[in-house]
Amino acid sequence: MIGVPPPAFDPASGEHATTLPVAGRATVRGYVRELMRRHRKAFVVLVAVNSIAVIASMVGPYLLGRVVQDLADGNRELHLGRTVLVFALALAVQAFFVRLVRLRGAMLGERMLADLREDFLVRAVGLPPGVLERAGTGDLLARINTDVDRLSKAMREAVPQMAIGVVWAGLLLAGIVLTAPPLGLGVLLAAPVLLVACRWYFRRAPAGYRSEAAGYAAVAAALAETVDAGRTIEAHRLQRRRVALSDLRVKQWTAWERYTLWLRSVLIPAINVYHALILCGVLLIGGSFVLQGWLSVGRLTTGALLAQMMAEPVGMILRWLDELQVAQVSLARLVGLREVEAEEGDPAVRPQGRDLAAEQVSFGYLAGTDVLHEVTLRVPPGTRVALVGPSGAGKSTLGRLLAGIYAPRKGEVTLGGAELSRMTAERVRRQVALVNQEHHVFVGPLRDNLLLARTDATDAELWAALAAVDADQWVRALPGGLDCEVGSGGVSVSPAQAQQLALARLVLADPHTLVLDEATSLLDPRAARHLERSLGRVLEGRTVIAIAHRLHTAHDADVIAVVEDGRISELGGHEELVAAGGAYAALWRSWHG
Repeated sequence: MIGVPPPAFDPASGEHATTLPVAGRATVRGYVRELMRRHRKAFVVLVAVNSIAVIASMVGPYLLGRVVQDLADGNRELHLGRTVLVFALALAVQAFFVRLVRLRGAMLGERMLADLREDFLVRAVGLPPGVLERAGTGDLLARINTDVDRLSKAMREAVPQMAIGVVWAGLLLAGIVLTAPPLGLGVLLAAPVLLVACRWYFRRAPAGYRSEAAGYAAVAAALAETVDAGRTIEAHRLQRRRVALSDLRVKQWTAWERYTLWLRSVLIPAINVYHALILCGVLLIGGSFVLQGWLSVGRLTTGALLAQMMAEPVGMILRWLDELQVAQVSLARLVGLREVEAEEGDPAVRPQGRDLAAEQVSFGYLAGTDVLHEVTLRVPPGTRVALVGPSGAGKSTLGRLLAGIYAPRKGEVTLGGAELSRMTAERVRRQVALVNQEHHVFVGPLRDNLLLARTDATDAELWAALAAVDADQWVRALPGGLDCEVGSGGVSVSPAQAQQLALARLVLADPHTLVLDEATSLLDPRAARHLERSLGRVLEGRTVIAIAHRLHTAHDADVIAVVEDGRISELGGHEELVAAGGAYAALWRSWHG
């Protein structure tokens, strides 16, 4: 039914739940105040320039009011030439400063938008890795794309235009009161209509726009997940279920779209009524005062023209205020990252050695549901440990705990006797590195992609790292070699090559402990075997935790840990576990046919 808000949107009602928070009013207001402080000089200049433009625009009504008054008084010496000259000069000043207002407003908006984007990126990069991994793909994409796009218009236009509109309306109102104080009653008589309409609208709009934005994020999530998992959905015959979920999400989103459109359809006519009431009130009150001889006809003319001019700044304020309602929701979603508790860590916590250990560790992604159950694993320095087991057993989860990505719910993971969860993220990353199946090639020179791991690396060290992962030959074949532009708009890099670049970055970073989660999965078995042997020479002396389904990786390991149902069921060397005839022996037999 029109005018009735749809049911409250619940992002967890389907197959996707958002984990990133939306900022509260206090956080948003605090961030806005921070932005204002950063750009206070630009705001002061904008207000000053706009004031000059508005004052210049008021010269015309005052001149016309004087001419009308002279005619009413029977004065035939109107000095029209001088009046026209002053009016033309005022128009020139107004045009110049209006152009300056637009230029200053656009510059201010772009600077604020640049600050917002930079703040969001810095905060997003600084989020705990576990938070980013659990965040929904659709929600992240919606915040980065849709919310930033919505805010771009608000920052470029709405914020500067709101400042302009407020100054404009304030000066016009002051001009009306100074010219003929009784005419201010006409503005006051119309104000209740506007206040009632705005109160009605703004009590409903924020919740409507928030639900609309959440609905769009849910649509994006459903579509992104469906596309990414297309083969899995087809294999399990889930097409109808996913289509039904997408239809539900679109239905919820469009319902909120219609609701917010209905809110605007009520507000805009109320604004038009307000403008008509202002003009009628000024003319009626002013006309009665003129008839009583309490007000001159010239002042009435000036006041009526200024009242007519009020329509534009008031309309501008309300129009951009509506735009800011949408922007406020997007800003709350972007600033919401500030409400994610950062894992600061204690700089005083330092490892006293390289021993890695998990003691009675339990962990789960959802409250009340553990993936790992009281796992204990001790890894001496320089040991190569292979984690094997069926899919979904908890191997990758254990690897992320050992890499310091997640903190255990129960128990502790220590490096050199110090808890990983209490160390600073920077210190953990210098000691322990995680390389998984997901690799990214940044747009730009291939050299820059490698220097991400160590900015002071020489070309000789870059080539040595590439050679260590068997990537030097194809890199030398590229036009420009290390200076070749790769990524979007440059030379395309295959998934296997991207994986080699990620491993080369690992060689350059030179951590003493590595967690490899199917790090060679995108290579064919022969190439993967050759690469692992090459890496073996480079990684000699380092602690390596390898998570693999290819059992030749386990064969080369010092210790094999078999993970089943979130527990380590077997632990030992290859020959020992094969002789034991347990779960690993069964996996080895099936691997070799």
